[in-house]
Order: sequence, then structure tokens, then C-alpha cells
Amino acid sequence: MKTLVIVRHAKSSWDNPGLPDHERGLSKRGLRDAPRMGARLADWGPPVDRVISSSAVRALTTAELITQEMGLPWDEIVVDEALYHATVEDMLDIIEDQEDYLDGLMLFGHNPGMTYLVNNLSDLDLGNLPTCGVVVLQFAVEHWAEIGEAAAVTAEIDTPKKHR
Repeated sequence: MKTLVIVRHAKSSWDNPGLPDHERGLSKRGLRDAPRMGARLADWGPPVDRVISSSAVRALTTAELITQEMGLPWDEIVVDEALYHATVEDMLDIIEDQEDYLDGLMLFGHNPGMTYLVNNLSDLDLGNLPTCGVVVLQFAVEHWAEIGEAAAVTAEIDTPKKHR
């Protein structure tokens, strides 16, 4: 089994409209939601052997806050610039390139790509993965290279609004 955890970055701040998109941080709500989702993921317990994040500040900050709550070494997050404005194909390339000894992979990125990836790999048929939304997909495969060809055997979603 391979487990893919897909996380859209938490709510971003628009306090400084002149700031380049890549440099936008998290809003107060985003700074509150990310640790809460991390605590819920820690309780949920999906296996995570590697964390890969977009290089955008809001995605990387979300990754750090969530992995910290999960008890994962947040200082070992792999930053991949390809996840910023990534297409489904870009994300599948990243996923399929992972070493097979890894059982769980967590990706932090952006919409619309994250929503499209979830819809491509599962039967969830999301209209929009909300900010700080988490989807855990499990695949009955032995190799990451098979993910693009296989549909998830389980697909679960959690969002901050479910617990407000």
C-alpha cells in the first residue's frame, strides 16, 4: 500500500497587496487552522515518510506548522519549486519519482492543481479543495510509478470547517 496525503496551503494573507504572490504568508485564520489540522492528522495517523512542499511562503509555512504538530521533522521538508502552480502532470511526476521504500508521501501545494489531482486519483469529485483541506488517498500498489494508473482504494477528506 502507498499513502498519499494531499494538503492545500492554509488561508493566505492579503494584508500587503503589493507583495508578490509567491511571498504571501498566512492569515490569522491560516495560522490557527494549520496547527489544528496537524493535530488531527497526528490522531488520524496516516503514514508519512516524506514531506514535499511548494516553495511559496504560504505552502511552506503550512507544511512546517502541520508537520510540527504531527511530530514529524519539519526541518526535513523537501522544497520543490515545481509544486508552485503545478499541473496534475507535474505533481504525478513528483509522486511517481519517489523511492519505493517510502510508504507515505505528503504534498503541500495550491489550487486548482491540488483539487484536480484529488479528482484525477480518486472518486471524491471535489469542486474545490478548501484552504488547509487534507485528502488521504491509499493505493493498492507497490511502486509510486503506478499511482497515475491506479485509482485510490480509499479516499478521505478533512477540512478546518468540519470542526469549527
